Parts: sequence; C-alpha cells; structure tokens
Amino acid sequence: MWKTVLFLIFTLIVVPIVTFMFDVPLTEIQQTTLNTLLYVYGAAALLCFVVSTITGNYSQVDKLWSIIPIPYAWIIAYYSGFEPRIVLMAVLVSLWGARLTYNFARRGGYSWKFWTGEEDYRWAILRAKPEFQAKWKWMAFNLFFISAYQMGLILLFTLPALKAMGSDTPLGLTDYLLALLIVGFVIMEFVADQQQYDYQEEKHRQQKAGEVNEFHQVGFTHTGLWAYMRHPNYAAEQSIWIVFYFFSVAATGIWLNWSIAGALLLVLLFKGSSDFSESESAKKYPLYARYMKEVGRFLPLKGKFKIEGSEEAKPKMEGAV
Repeated sequence: MWKTVLFLIFTLIVVPIVTFMFDVPLTEIQQTTLNTLLYVYGAAALLCFVVSTITGNYSQVDKLWSIIPIPYAWIIAYYSGFEPRIVLMAVLVSLWGARLTYNFARRGGYSWKFWTGEEDYRWAILRAKPEFQAKWKWMAFNLFFISAYQMGLILLFTLPALKAMGSDTPLGLTDYLLALLIVGFVIMEFVADQQQYDYQEEKHRQQKAGEVNEFHQVGFTHTGLWAYMRHPNYAAEQSIWIVFYFFSVAATGIWLNWSIAGALLLVLLFKGSSDFSESESAKKYPLYARYMKEVGRFLPLKGKFKIEGSEEAKPKMEGAV
C-alpha cells in the first residue's frame, strides 16, 4: 500500500513538472490565476486534513470532490474576462458538479453538521491494515494522500481551462462537439449511478424485510450498463475529464500540453481505486470473480454478464435495475 501511495504522490509532483517543461511558459494573467487557485487548494487541503483528524471521518475530500472544481473553473473564467470558451467550460464543470453532488448527497454523504456524514467504507478497511496501526503513519497518509494528493488532483484536472485562457482561436464547432460529449458522459454517469442506487436500495430493503430474491442475492449491480462494464460510472468520470482536456487543444492547437497531467493522474487513481474496491467485492460476493472475468473494467470489450434466473427475478422488483 505504501508503495502505491508513494508512487501516486511522486507522479503528482513529477508529471506536471515534466509536462510543463516541454510546453510554452504561462502568461502573466495565467500565472496570477494559478497563484489564486493554489491558495484555494492549500486552504481546502488543510481544512480537509484538520477536520478529518479531529472528527475521525476521512471522507472530507469526498465531500468537496464535486464542489470545488466549480469555483476553480469560475475563478479562471473571472480572470479570463469571461472568455466564451472558458465560460462554456465553467458551465460544463458546474453541470457535472451539480449532478455528482446530488448523487453523493442522497447516499448520506452530507449532513447539516458538515464535518459528519457517511464515510467511504474503504478508509475504515485501510485504517485496519497493519501498516497503518501506528497513529503517525495514518496521519501522514491522511495528510499527504487523502488531503494533499486528492485535492491536488482535483485542481490539476480543471487546469485545461487555465491553459485555454487568452487563446486567439475563437469558440467553434470543435468546442461545441466537445461540450456535447461531456454532456453525454454526464448522462451516462447519471444512468450508471441511478442503476446502482436503485439496486442497492432495493437490496437493503429486502435484507431488512428478510426476503431477498435471487436477483438481489447476487449482491452487486450487474444489469444495465453494469452488465457490460464493471465500473460504467468510473468510465464516464474519466472520459469527462479527458474530453475536458481537449478544450485546451482546441484553444492552443497543441495536442500534448502540460494540462494533460490531471487527466493522466485521474486515470491512475481510478485504476488503483477500482483494484482495491474489486478485491473487497470479490471477498463479499461469490459471483464477483466470474463477473471480473466476463466483463471489462471500464470498456465494454468482453461481453455481457448474465446470471441464469437473475433476469427472471428482476421484473418482480419495481424500480430495481
């Protein structure tokens, strides 16, 4: 685990520096904007570390994941003088953030006591591992990975908007096509999250009632988009920010520029995150190992997952997907 964490922190530092070295320098207004963003990032990361340390709830970054990119994007729009392309990018980030925040909220992620709310189950599993039993080790992990790394990653994947600032290339067809792609992936993510939410809500209702049917005894969402991809929501999330990067390409004409760092690191994070969650799912659900063999992780390349008898049980449960 420590090797993985150190590798991710290493990439967070090295990838942006290396990509920046092979690109044109920031303009004065871009540098001023970046300085403001870094102040916001530093305050947010420190707040997450302090609150999580005091309360013992380590999902503080999760609460900001879908929120803080919105002010980042609009800060860039403000410094740009509300250039049309940057405003379009900020609107798209706001749309993405509103949907994801809603999904996180309905799962109990927020509370009127902002420091409480549901904690991601993976943090408790990690805390129980032998390598984190020493308190200082967990605090270091919280500071450098949970707070600093993740908050830094959020900032990085919004920076294509900074790169697109001050472009002489007017808003055009390419930008509108990119915007449509992002809207499409937001819809895909919404559908995937809704399918998972419906399935899990019905499963938990049946478990409380002591009458779980065959469809929900499987334990994990395995129909709809989930029959073709093990993580359709993750696939859509990564796709959104990869497409977002291409706004900087449309603005500058530079296919490989430093603002790609955020999208690259996000893909690495989701690879590691899905590895961990799938190892836990395989322990909990007997059919999950077969599911992993038959269904692609992020791309529908292997085929459709189907369980004999599961589909027959599905229509009996209204709202289950």
